[in-house]
Amino acid sequence: MAADATLSATVRDEFGKGASRRTRRAHLVPAVLYGHGMDPIHLALPGHATMLALRLDNALLEINVEGESKARLALAKQIQRDPIRGDLIHVDLQAVNADEKVVVEIALQIIGDSAPDTTVAVDQNSISIEAPVSDIPEEIQIDVEGLEAGAQIQAKDLKLASGVTYVGDPEDVLVSVNHANANEVPESGAAAVEATEPAAE
Repeated sequence: MAADATLSATVRDEFGKGASRRTRRAHLVPAVLYGHGMDPIHLALPGHATMLALRLDNALLEINVEGESKARLALAKQIQRDPIRGDLIHVDLQAVNADEKVVVEIALQIIGDSAPDTTVAVDQNSISIEAPVSDIPEEIQIDVEGLEAGAQIQAKDLKLASGVTYVGDPEDVLVSVNHANANEVPESGAAAVEATEPAAE
């Protein structure tokens, strides 16, 4: 199974804020690798290569740890970034096996246009799914083409690949279609997009 990216890692033997700052000044990213009952391994990852690898959500990473003959597979479970510059500060890596399933957060992508004079309210921008490590989708599409006001799309309506399951109540409402009303403001936490009628030719 091909990983999304391969990174070489050195083992860190210094800890604390001062050590982390020195690591970052060397254009490396402090990280910790854990999981499967193993003792956590504190690592330093190449800064630029790690930044590129983590552009893909839920990227499967092949980590070549110095001194080890076999690469480890991992997923980034927590990514800390500088709030101003966006630079990587620290990465938590979860070790995984090629044949296991994992629970990950996946973005929802709305496609299509609902019926004229309606708005599409997105109740959740992402969902949790359980999927094989080798088959984690980049996103899950929800098609609202032609849906009329009052229509809802629930978790049970999702078209998921074989082996992929929704983590949660299948009755969860993910998207709802409402009558457009220019005087109303969408509720907090819900994104709304108005579907307009096509221009006359």
